[in-house]
Amino acid sequence: MRAAPARLMYMDHIQGYAAPAPEQLREAWRERSAETVWLRPGDWYHPAVDALAEAVVDRQDVTPAAERLGHARGEAGVGIGEAIDDVACLYRSHDREPDLELLRAVAVGWAEGYAATPVSPEVLDPESGLATPQYLTHRLRETYGAAQRSGVPVGDTHGLLVVDVAVDDLTGWQRFARSAAMGRALTQTFGDGHPMASLGNGLFVVLGERLVDGEAVRVELRRRIERTGLSLGVSAILRRPPRLWTEPLPGTHAAAVALLDTLQR
Repeated sequence: MRAAPARLMYMDHIQGYAAPAPEQLREAWRERSAETVWLRPGDWYHPAVDALAEAVVDRQDVTPAAERLGHARGEAGVGIGEAIDDVACLYRSHDREPDLELLRAVAVGWAEGYAATPVSPEVLDPESGLATPQYLTHRLRETYGAAQRSGVPVGDTHGLLVVDVAVDDLTGWQRFARSAAMGRALTQTFGDGHPMASLGNGLFVVLGERLVDGEAVRVELRRRIERTGLSLGVSAILRRPPRLWTEPLPGTHAAAVALLDTLQR
């Protein structure tokens, strides 16, 4: 594996040091992202990456370029977690940490780009990139159908892991940033094989297998949430530590839907 790219430190205050050109920063960003977070190297480039790299190097307002790049990522079907991780690679290639304003800009742009895609709005929540509660009810129907065919009660095999990171008195964009961060943490922990949904106001659920998704997974999820909060600068808008508990699935699909309705705030 290639060595990680060297940090490009912004040291123009030191005599004789030339700040990296936007093109140099872009290539360091591309290399770091491809090695660590980006899933499809061939489709990484977009003109907005040049604008964002230039804004960072020149210490300009990054918001317009970050929103434009977020929009492009959402429109291209890139998950919000991957989009955020990618931009974090840019900042770390420049020896900086991403902040809430950057996260907000990427997330707002991503939501607008996602809204322009032909995906049904009932499938994915634009803030977190996770499933909507409506789509989760369909996945629950499949789970109950499989249990009926096997003759094994669904409560013996599956449960709902509930994750509560709510804190009070957040602004609208802070709630958006919290959802984006949690979408990233949950996706990194569970991957694509688990139906997950945002129930709103800092509450998330994961449909998991009881024999697989035990205490070790909870420990990992707590670590992921903590790391995500620190790396994206959103720890202050996440409940620490998060509340995690398992809701047993009731005997019927209709009762499970009622349970989701009860959990939603």
